[in-house]
Amino acid sequence: MYHSNQDLKNTLKPRHVKMMALGGVIGMGLFVGSSVVIQSAGPAAILSFLITGIIIILVMRMLGELATASQVTGSFYSYARYAFRDSPFLSRLAGFMTGWMYWYFWVIVIGLEAIVGAKLVGYWLPDEPQWIVSLIFLSILTATNLFSVKSFGEFEFWFSSIKIAAIITFIFLCSIYVFGLWPNHTTSGFGELLSHGGFMPNGWGPVLSGAVSATAFYFGAEIVTIAAAESENPEESVAKATKSVISRVLIFYVCSIFLVICIVPWNSPEIATPYVSALKVLNIPYVADIMNAVILVAVLSCLNSGVYAASRMLFALTKNGDAPRSLTKLSKKGVPVRAILICTVFGYCSILASYFSPDGVFSFLVESYGTVALFVYIIIACSQIRLRRHLEHVAPERLKIKMWCFPYLSYVAIIGMLCIFIAMAFIPSLQKAFWFGIASALIIFCIFMIRHSIELFKLRKKQKPAKI
Repeated sequence: MYHSNQDLKNTLKPRHVKMMALGGVIGMGLFVGSSVVIQSAGPAAILSFLITGIIIILVMRMLGELATASQVTGSFYSYARYAFRDSPFLSRLAGFMTGWMYWYFWVIVIGLEAIVGAKLVGYWLPDEPQWIVSLIFLSILTATNLFSVKSFGEFEFWFSSIKIAAIITFIFLCSIYVFGLWPNHTTSGFGELLSHGGFMPNGWGPVLSGAVSATAFYFGAEIVTIAAAESENPEESVAKATKSVISRVLIFYVCSIFLVICIVPWNSPEIATPYVSALKVLNIPYVADIMNAVILVAVLSCLNSGVYAASRMLFALTKNGDAPRSLTKLSKKGVPVRAILICTVFGYCSILASYFSPDGVFSFLVESYGTVALFVYIIIACSQIRLRRHLEHVAPERLKIKMWCFPYLSYVAIIGMLCIFIAMAFIPSLQKAFWFGIASALIIFCIFMIRHSIELFKLRKKQKPAKI
């Protein structure tokens, strides 16, 4: 486990990694998806995002501990394999499940974000066929990833810069309004917070179900640990990035959603577009165009990151024979070309499924990928507990970042994620996602078992003594 990566090029600069970390959680979930949680839980949606945010903070701290100790291709895929090294079967199973579930999550996101991006462009160009726009976006960002990892880093740097600038500007302007300092508005804006049934109008149920829904919104922060294998100064970059997660969660999500609820009544139709509606109250001209452009940037950023994350995980899977060895081939600039193209092909398939089977194949993909992501985080937490104890005995000097209150908070994170997973089975709106996620994980498990059985058969056949 403890070796440096010699295959991929270390060309990502610290500023690339830093902005990837800062912008990693700013996406469609924040700008649009948050409205679903607010409509259900009311002002208490703040608690929904805070509960889930705390779990993500703990998981990222665990990943930061492992990533600073060992910068390897595939990050938590490699950690899962090594954590269960005492049992060859469990080691391979944990790695296989982690790697392929993570890859599955991102190839769905690639297609989904391309589709959403096309719909956003439809705001300005309603007559353009959306499937063509989707393919154009995916082709451009695939080309960016194919050129070099540095070009991916540059695109992500500027995408993240725009997203961060937008959310900070939003928080600044809305704070002025809420505290009664906005021109032609002298009264405090906190009135909407408690004026429509109180802080928790629908009780704890929607708050907890909202926390479940919010889990997928945060996913993506862990990409920075995958990028560590291709950064110039991986230890320092990952250390700074994982430490910044706390401020990102509190400021970008909790603070901005708090301001939205203070300005826009949670039970009004306008909350369907929370950030646009909040800025409309401030009477800012061209607000719809501005926010549509910002959301488009967020979507393209997620698409760009998706191609990168999926291809690097697929590349890592080849290292241990968990994926075809032919995908290991690198370009002269150290880019896994075949892995990127395979991920893009599956992205195209998702786009086609959305048009030819929107209620069948595509529905299954969209409903299942969030649950699969939760499985990955649970395996990460279990791996961290086992590896931390190993590191304390063999290489304590590698623990540059340590998980707080180990092992108690690690167990708290696992229990929290299991509670979210179990809750999905009982919340009507999430039951479909729960069962589709289970089905996806079982399919991946069955593939592993078939593959494992074939390998055992071949091994026994080789060991069988020859007839005299």
